[in-house]
Amino acid sequence: AKSKGINVKKIDNIFVVLIAIIVMISIRWIGILLINSLLILPAAASRNVANNMRKYHLFAVLFSLFSGLTGLIISYYFNVGAGPMIVIISGIIYFVTLLIKRKMEKKRVLTGDRPTGRLHIGHYFGSLKTRVEMQESGKYDPYILIADVQALTDNFNNPDKVRKNVREVMMDYLSVGLDPQKTTIYIQSMIPEVAELTVFYSNLVTISRLQRNPTVKTEIAQKKEIFGESVTYGFLGYPVSQAADITAFEGALVPVGEDQLPLIEQCKEIVRKFNSIYGETLIEPEAVLSNSKRIKGLDGNEKMGKSLGNAIYLSDSPEIITQKVMSAVTDPNRIRKDDKGNPDICMVAYYHNLFSTQEEYKTVCEECRAGERGCVACKKQLANNIIEFLKPIREKRKYYEERPELVDKLLMEGTEKARKTAAQTMKKIKKAMKLDYFE
Repeated sequence: AKSKGINVKKIDNIFVVLIAIIVMISIRWIGILLINSLLILPAAASRNVANNMRKYHLFAVLFSLFSGLTGLIISYYFNVGAGPMIVIISGIIYFVTLLIKRKMEKKRVLTGDRPTGRLHIGHYFGSLKTRVEMQESGKYDPYILIADVQALTDNFNNPDKVRKNVREVMMDYLSVGLDPQKTTIYIQSMIPEVAELTVFYSNLVTISRLQRNPTVKTEIAQKKEIFGESVTYGFLGYPVSQAADITAFEGALVPVGEDQLPLIEQCKEIVRKFNSIYGETLIEPEAVLSNSKRIKGLDGNEKMGKSLGNAIYLSDSPEIITQKVMSAVTDPNRIRKDDKGNPDICMVAYYHNLFSTQEEYKTVCEECRAGERGCVACKKQLANNIIEFLKPIREKRKYYEERPELVDKLLMEGTEKARKTAAQTMKKIKKAMKLDYFE
């Protein structure tokens, strides 16, 4: 550098100032990223904010790459100490912003239950267990709705039942480990934006399309005792309301069973139609098929259901669990204790596979086939295993049963947070539809 007549000390001073400027700008951008990711996103959770966050991240990355490249050039041509320092600082900027970006890009998951009764072990193995795992993974932003409006579509003549079970379902959620600090739990009817969106989306779906939905057709056939030959508009149109539920919270992932896939496909159709008319506004959700199989009922029915009387509830007492297990269907061909049985058609063996150790289950099957195990003893063993499995859930539920005001408080807080999220989405939708008057 001296042979070229360059004042190294002067250059060093210049680049010390340059480093100071880089540090100040970096702190500002990192501060913006932190504030947005820690405060704005959890509160608003809107796609506009997420897009702004991506822009901040892009600026920070480009800036760090530019300053790093500048540092390398300075080091190479001028052989001064400022260059490596710039490279190090730019690297730190890049990795910090990358970490923040990962934090802010949690995928929104939306799911829920109809409050028509307490939840049972079919719900636990079918969805609740997976929800807790997703919550604890830290990779998702879960929203769970208690779908009281949807419950009214076929319980419109029994509103007391729906109202009572909102709290029951919430207590079941809390007892299995869903944490309101990590998962937003809210009441569907208290989000007016969902009802408003349902009206908007009704203009985008024909009656004939709703009638062709395989899930709706099946459910209408199952509810003839309620509707007779003429189904109500509310029940026929519940896929539209469900689309409003999903899009109001910009649900990216929707865990469903295979029988619910037509409902998600109809939601996607509504989103595409909306975006084609009003511009790219809504997020198209993706269905996530559950790995959990449907749990059979105590009577051998393929579905465990509240209305079928074949369920073991998460809140059942030890006495009730024992009583229900003793009535479970076994191999009908096995009459005497030493008759050889077939555990493949025995509901007691089926539940041993869920609640007993694999070693116990293997022993149950072997002794059953050999005629060395009586059904009564087998049922008692199963009942004890189920009681022990559900004990921590039952104890936690008892805690909340004794504190109804706490349950209501948690529900109100979750609903308030959900309302803010839906309001942000509705603001974008109304702007796209030219309904943002006086704004």
